[in-house]
Amino acid sequence: MLDMESFGKYLKEIGCSKFSGVPCSYLSPMINYAINNESFIMSNNEGDSVAISTGISLAHMKSKSQFGTVLMQNSGLSNALSPLTSLNYTFKIPILGFVSLRGEIDLNGNNLDEPQHELLGVITDKLLKTCRIAYDFLDTDFSKAKLQLNKALEYLKNRETFFFIVKKDTFDNCTLTNFEKYCYPSNCATSNINSNLNIDIGLKRFEVLEFLSNFSIKHKIALFATTGKTGRELYEIGDYMNHLYMVGSMGCVSSLALGVSLESDRKVIAIDGDASLLMRLGALSTNAYYAKKAGKGNFCHIVLDNESHDSTGGQSSISSNISLFNIAKACNYEKIYNINSINDLKKSLDVFLNGGVKGSIFIYVKIQKGSKENLGRPKITPIEVAERMACFLA
Repeated sequence: MLDMESFGKYLKEIGCSKFSGVPCSYLSPMINYAINNESFIMSNNEGDSVAISTGISLAHMKSKSQFGTVLMQNSGLSNALSPLTSLNYTFKIPILGFVSLRGEIDLNGNNLDEPQHELLGVITDKLLKTCRIAYDFLDTDFSKAKLQLNKALEYLKNRETFFFIVKKDTFDNCTLTNFEKYCYPSNCATSNINSNLNIDIGLKRFEVLEFLSNFSIKHKIALFATTGKTGRELYEIGDYMNHLYMVGSMGCVSSLALGVSLESDRKVIAIDGDASLLMRLGALSTNAYYAKKAGKGNFCHIVLDNESHDSTGGQSSISSNISLFNIAKACNYEKIYNINSINDLKKSLDVFLNGGVKGSIFIYVKIQKGSKENLGRPKITPIEVAERMACFLA
C-alpha cells in the first residue's frame, strides 16, 4: 500500500497539492491528508469539485506550476461528466483526478461490492476513455506510482486532463487530525431587501452586463459569464481578455470563479443565472465558506434572475417560487445585496472593490425576460478564451 505522507509530498513536488472533492472511503487517506494539510475544498457535488479544481489550474495555467486535483468516488463520476466534457475538454484546462473503483469485479465476473456500485465498477475506465480522458490504474508500489505521476504531469503540462483509477486498499491509513468545522457565525449584511419586485420592471440583462463589462475593464477584474445568453450578450458588448464565456457546464461558473479567486490576487466576478444556479445550488455554501476562509475578499457572485430558461426558448424556471437571496443569506455570504438599479449595483460593487469584506459578496438582480435581438455567438474559441484569461490572471 502507498504511504500517504510520501505520496502527498511527491504530489506537492509536481504541483498537485490543492484538492477538491466529495468523500469516498477508498480515498479517505488522501482526503484526510489534504484536510490535515489545510489543502482540501469540500464540495457538495463532483461536478462542482471539477469546476473548482479547473479554476485552480486556470489561475496557474501560464506558469504550469500548479494543477487542481479532484477526488471522487466512481459513482460521482457521472455527476462530473458535464464539466469534464464541456469545460476541461473544450477550454483545454487540465486537472489531475483520482476516482475510486467501487464495484470491482472478481475473475468470475462477480461484483465484490454493494449492488449500487455494480455497473460503475464495470464501466469506470470506459467512461474515461469515451470522454477522451487519459487514465491509469494507480499502482500500490511507491516507485512505480511516482513514474505514473510523472507521466500524468506530462499530460497536464500539455493541457490535458489525467485520471487515476484507485482500487480498494491502495493507500495505507491516514488518520484525520484536523477536524475542521464547516461553519461560520451568521453575521451577513444585507441591503435593499425587496422580495416582491415585479419582474416586468426589472433591469435588462444587456444593460447590467454593459455596466459590468466597463466596470471590470476599468478595475482589472476577471469576469466569468455563465453559459447561454449571458455569455453571448457579454461578448457582443465587447470582447476583452478579462472575459470568460462559459459554454456548457451549466451551473459551474461560480465554482470555476471560486477556484480562480482562491489562487489569484485578482478580484473575480461570477455572473450566474437563476436556472444555472438552481442546477448546482449546493455551490452557494461552498463558495461562501471557502471565500470566507481565504479571507481575501476577492470573490463576488452576481445572479441575474429572469425566472426563465432564456437560452432554450424562455421556459419558466422555478426561481419565482423561492428566494435565492435568502438562500444565499442562509449560506453565509458575507454581504448580500438585492439590486433594482444600476446605481445600486455600482454601490454594491464599490464595497467589493474598496475592501472591508474578507469573504464573499452575493448580488441578486431581478432582470426582464428576453435578450438582444439577432444575438450572435462568440467567434473566439474557448481554448483562446482560456489562454488569454490565464495571461490576464498572471
